[in-house]
Formats: sequence, structure tokens, C-alpha cells
Amino acid sequence: MKNAVLKFAARRLCQMPMPIVRLLGGRAITVDGQTLDPVVQMMVRHFTDPPGTIGTVEELRAGLDVQSEWLCHPPAPGVRLQEVKMEGPNGPIPCEIHRPRDLPTQDAPALLFYHGGGHVGGSLASHRGVCRQLAYDVNCAVVAVDYRLAPEHKFPAGIHDSLAAYDAVVSNARELGFDPSRIALGGDSAGGNVTAVVAQQRKDAPHPPRYQILWSPWLDMSQQRRSYELFALGYFLEKPLMEWYTDQYLPDEESRLDPMASPMLGDVSGVCPAAVMVAGFDPLRDDGLDYARMLEAAGVQTTLNLYEGVVHPFVNVAGYVPVAKDAFNDAVTLIKANV
Repeated sequence: MKNAVLKFAARRLCQMPMPIVRLLGGRAITVDGQTLDPVVQMMVRHFTDPPGTIGTVEELRAGLDVQSEWLCHPPAPGVRLQEVKMEGPNGPIPCEIHRPRDLPTQDAPALLFYHGGGHVGGSLASHRGVCRQLAYDVNCAVVAVDYRLAPEHKFPAGIHDSLAAYDAVVSNARELGFDPSRIALGGDSAGGNVTAVVAQQRKDAPHPPRYQILWSPWLDMSQQRRSYELFALGYFLEKPLMEWYTDQYLPDEESRLDPMASPMLGDVSGVCPAAVMVAGFDPLRDDGLDYARMLEAAGVQTTLNLYEGVVHPFVNVAGYVPVAKDAFNDAVTLIKANV
């Protein structure tokens, strides 16, 4: 009941006239030359936990699954959901394939989607709305991958699952109705981390990824950039939570330097073209900016979009937050043009 009330309230508030939104959000917040979007500021003020709050693993997972549907797109029509299992290193990997009504039955493009959640939370359920809408708007199949999570399965278990899922989709592409040369990668936050790793690790495969799109990606566990301090508290994703995620995910300090944990430390020469979608009010802002520069310096075709007024999970709120919806549409345009 509480979830239904909060979802209703969040959606209604996002649709209020702008003078009311500004009144509810308070005085405009500007940090490092960026001004927080009024709707985002209102939501952060009224629908987030007190700064510094870190719950249990179970609370985090439940919260991500429940809250993910509050502001995502309403269900897109004609998108069929197919549950499948891909062969993995520790048994079958649960996946969901979202197929739009007009998708060709053979040689269709596909996007493997790796969900966010700090390598601790997130699930097929938490990002189902995002995947469904991407499938509908792009008119491609979206394969959501339910990789193993920490702390039960620490690094590199989830990465091994994610690589295996890519390999399985490529190997079974014809049976699945996909063109193995038109398989792209995408993910948000920890899923952006996975996307970057898979792009690096499979760049020399017989069928390498066609394209990669990273939303608010987490790319370096070896250090904290300036944005960690600028946006340490109060903007949904916080520095203490990022540190907790890292401790939950990695088995030891040495793993921070592993390119499969920190793709910023990997070799990006020859990876597929990329789009890096960065949130301005995000501890991970500078990870994304630096990685885009790194890709460009290596000669990789790269699109960098910085959305200065948004906080970390903007891909998940694109159904009702106008600035996030614009960013989502930008991503759709990029995927369409490159897959």
C-alpha cells in the first residue's frame, strides 16, 4: 500500500506546473557550474532517504526492485517477453528477451543489457521497464542478463556470467533470430561497468560487439575522482554507498587494480564505438568523462553526453522526468544509428 501511494505521489508531482515544482524543490542548487534540474531537485528532496543512509543488502535489493517502476515508462505495447537461460560458468544464467511486435524473425539486431545496482542489487525486475522501452523505441531485441551478485558471489563471478551470456547470445544468434554481427551492449552504473569490461574482453572475438552505450558508468574502483567529493551526499547515489558497494563486491584490495573490475585501467584500443551518458550530479560523473576522453584518445568513435542537471539513476526515471526522458530519447537515437 505504501509503495502504491509513493508511486502515485511521485508521478503526480512530476506533472505539476513548474512554479509548484520549484516551490516544492526549494532554492535552485548549483554545484561546479551545474544547476540541478527543478523536477530532479524536487524528487531528491522528497523521495530519497536521509543523507548517509545505508541499509542491508536485502533492503537495498527490495528497494531497487520496487522503486524502479515508480517513474519508468508505462508499458510499451506489443513487446513480448521471453524467459531464457544462457549457459554460464556456474550453471544457467537467467535472462529475459524483449521482442517488439515488428522485429524481424531473422537477422534482427539485439542489445545485451546489464542492469545497475552496485554489483549488489538490481535484477531483471528492476530494469524490466527500461529494457521493454528500449526494445520498443529502437525496434531491436533487448536481452537482459541476470548476472550473479555480491556479496554472495564476489568479483569476478558476475563478470564471468556477463561474458558467458554475450558468448551464448552470439553462438545461438541464428536460433534466437539475431544477426551475430549486430549485437550491442548497454548498461547503467554497475551495468555500465560490465558493458565496458565485455567490450574490452570481446573486442577480438569472431563477432565482437557492434556498439556499447554506458549510462552513468562506474569505471574505476582504484581511486575516487573529484566528483566523489563534490556530490558526496544528498544526490541519491552517495560516496559512502559507493564505498560500501566496493567492499561488498571485491574480495581484496588487489582486485581494485584488475581491469575487469576497473575498466578504466584496461586496454580500450580497438573496442567498438561507444556512447557515454553522464549525470552531472553524480559521484561517478568524472569516471564517465575521463573514460570518454580515454576512448577518444585511442581512436574509438565516441559520443559523450553530459546531462548536467540530473542525478545518478536517470535512465530509470525517463517515463516521468522530462530531462531524463530527453536523455533516454538521445540514447534511442544513438542505438538506432549504430546497431
